[in-house]
Amino acid sequence: MRAEARVVAESDGLGGTRLPVLRGESPLLLRRTGPRTGTGVTVHLVGGAAGPLRGDELRLEIEVGPGAWLEFRSVAASLALPGRSFLPASRLTVVATVAAGGTLRYLPEPLIAAAGCDHVAVTRVDVEEGGALLWRDELVCGRHGEQSGDVRADMTVRYAGTTIYRHELSVGPAAPGWSGAAVLGNGRAAGTVISAGPGTATPANPGTVVSAGRGTVTPASPGTVAPVSPGTVAPASPGTVAPVSPSTVAPASLGAYSMSAVPGSDAAAMPLAAGGLLLSAIGQDVRQVSAILDAYCMTHPTAHPRTLTPV
Repeated sequence: MRAEARVVAESDGLGGTRLPVLRGESPLLLRRTGPRTGTGVTVHLVGGAAGPLRGDELRLEIEVGPGAWLEFRSVAASLALPGRSFLPASRLTVVATVAAGGTLRYLPEPLIAAAGCDHVAVTRVDVEEGGALLWRDELVCGRHGEQSGDVRADMTVRYAGTTIYRHELSVGPAAPGWSGAAVLGNGRAAGTVISAGPGTATPANPGTVVSAGRGTVTPASPGTVAPVSPGTVAPASPGTVAPVSPSTVAPASLGAYSMSAVPGSDAAAMPLAAGGLLLSAIGQDVRQVSAILDAYCMTHPTAHPRTLTPV
């Protein structure tokens, strides 16, 4: 099966956001949800068919223009399923762009790698300087009581022309060592949140972050993230250090986070180039991972659409 979906969010010139493009093909069906008033728009992905299955080629495009605010969610978890063994791996390609002054919150439900699946997830995100991004991904290795299928995730995030995040993860029988200490260890679920742009990592209520479930995220030493020299951010790649431009968020304003103990899970936060932040969590149950990520996402400054000035 081949299918494409595309959503374009742009300022309506009156302080709100409109969707001039909202189209999809099964199984990638897009629906506008939530109130029709306010400055932002929410879109949900609805699965119109089972899968992805081997041989599926799916593509999702998201475009957020200047002054627009878009929250992208899904109504349920995605389940990567096995298919005919002679077919190529299923593939989902997600391409997102955010213009200066635009905001994108990408918060779908987890991807579940059912036993026997063979799936490739490719993500490319490009944010202009002055744009705001909150991007969340979660992966569950197998359904309850079964082994994980094969999933290969390849993600790149660029901010203001600089690559701030480049990551590949392979799990399942075709990835030797994936359940070892160097990858997921005994974890059955993994999740990440990437934040970039204005307001990155600053809690909605300074000095506090809401506890979700059994996971609690608490600020560490105020105004610090890591021992990074003033005026610089963490290296995007070994041996390089990106300078902080006046319009980006310096690490000193990020606010560091430490995760209190959540039984069966591990989590870490680290600064990225251009003032970004990466929050990662691994757990034996996706609920443990979600508890940590929820706490951060619920208090992120992008959670409330900014007031836009009418053009």
